[in-house]
Amino acid sequence: MKRIMTMLLAPALCVAVGCSQAPNDKLGEVEKAVMDAKLAGAQAYVAEDYAKLEGMLNNAKKEMDDQNAKFALFRDYGKTEQLLVSVQAETPKLLEETAKKKAEAKDVALKAHVAAKNAVKKAQALVAKAPVGKDRAAVEAIKNDAKALTASLNDVQMAMDAEDYLTAQAKAKAVQDKSLALSSEVHGALAKVGGAKAAKAAPTAAKNTKSAKKKK
Repeated sequence: MKRIMTMLLAPALCVAVGCSQAPNDKLGEVEKAVMDAKLAGAQAYVAEDYAKLEGMLNNAKKEMDDQNAKFALFRDYGKTEQLLVSVQAETPKLLEETAKKKAEAKDVALKAHVAAKNAVKKAQALVAKAPVGKDRAAVEAIKNDAKALTASLNDVQMAMDAEDYLTAQAKAKAVQDKSLALSSEVHGALAKVGGAKAAKAAPTAAKNTKSAKKKK
C-alpha cells in the first residue's frame, strides 16, 4: 500500500520540489568537444593529457548512469554537472597544447625528411658506381633496394601530407637507416674491387721495375 502511495505521490512531489533532470544536452556537447580534440591529434601528441580528459568524461557518464538508476525523486545530477564543466574547461587547454606539440613534430618530421632524401641520394649515387663483376644478381638486388628507397620516400611524403608527423618521422628515420646500410654495403664492394685490382697490378709493376733496372 505504501509503495502504491509513493508511486502516486511521486509526480506531485516532482512538481513541488523539482526532480533533477539528466544533463543529456551538456553531455552531448562535451562528448563532441572531446572527440574534436581527438581528431585534432590530442591522442597522439598529448596522449597522457588526453587520457586524463577522457577519464574525466567517463567518470561523468558513470555518475549520470548511477543517478539514472535511482528512483526519480532521489536523483541528483549535481556531481555529473560539475564533472562535465571540468571536462569542458580542460578541453581548450588540451587543444592548445596539441597544436603546439603538433607544430614541433612537424618541424622534426621536415628535418628528418630532408635527411632521408639526402641519404637516399648519396646511396643511389654509390649504387650507380657499384661494380658488376661476376655476381650480377647481387648488383641487381642492390639496385632494386635503391629503387625501393624512392618508394619509401613517397610514403614519408604521404604521411606529411596527412599531417601524421609522428609516422612521418618514423618512416623518414627508417629510410635514412636503410640508405646508410646500402651505402655501407656498396662501399664495401668498391673497396674489395679496389683491393683486387691493386693485388693484380702489383706483380706487373714489380716486373716492370726489374726490367727497367736490367736495362740500366
